[in-house]
Amino acid sequence: MTKTILIATDYSLESLNILKKVLKEKDAAEDQNQYNILLTSGYDSGDSIRDLLFSTKTSIFNKIRPTEFCDAYGIISNKYPHLVNKIICDVFTGSFQRTFNQYVKAENIVEAYYSPAIKSKGKGKFDLIPYIKKCKDLKSYEIPVEVRKRLPERGRLAEIFVEA
Repeated sequence: MTKTILIATDYSLESLNILKKVLKEKDAAEDQNQYNILLTSGYDSGDSIRDLLFSTKTSIFNKIRPTEFCDAYGIISNKYPHLVNKIICDVFTGSFQRTFNQYVKAENIVEAYYSPAIKSKGKGKFDLIPYIKKCKDLKSYEIPVEVRKRLPERGRLAEIFVEA
């Protein structure tokens, strides 16, 4: 059976530790489901008519998502091919709880994972955690992730191989 889960991210390599922990737990529990994983960040598209008319998801991702992030989640996905059906990067651009609830319903999301250590800041990003916690149709889980201040691999692909 295929289920959809949401992982709140800021598109930093540290946020992929949430994905690693979730897949590691499901693998240890010998979960027989496959998962469509939505790596989602909140994004304020602004109120400029020019921005609203000419912004696409591709142009937004070019602003907020580094290429190392895509390479890294590909590596993680390859480690758990029996669990991962597909991984999709997405942005939530709404500003109301009911809009987020509709997003959850439309995407058939059954579980959400987040970490308070991962804060979406800068470049128009906002935090999805308050929306996730208030959504009644969603099972949400807080995943403890340690963000190390001093790490020689910070911002490079090797960072995903550091055990958290």
